[in-house]
Amino acid sequence: MAKLRGLVLVGVLGAVLFTASPASAEPVRQASVAVTVAHASAALVPVQTQPPGPVLDPAQTDKANTEKTKNKLIAGVVAVALLGIVIWGRRIRSKKAKSS
Repeated sequence: MAKLRGLVLVGVLGAVLFTASPASAEPVRQASVAVTVAHASAALVPVQTQPPGPVLDPAQTDKANTEKTKNKLIAGVVAVALLGIVIWGRRIRSKKAKSS
């Protein structure tokens, strides 16, 4: 009975795989594009006169860059200080271990 169930499963799986090949299926995207183009042409869409996106002020950009650089410098100094504390602590611990 188990062999028959396995053969039926393999047969159904094979039939599904061979009948639904992706090469014979039509792309769904073309139909949706045609529908959206038809809807867009039916309703008049106003044309944008300004380009999309924010307008950046160079003075604000420079100020933001200097603040970011300052923050990175502070983080780097803190990282170096913490690394120094770790190295110093390990050196002291190794000296105590050697002396005892």
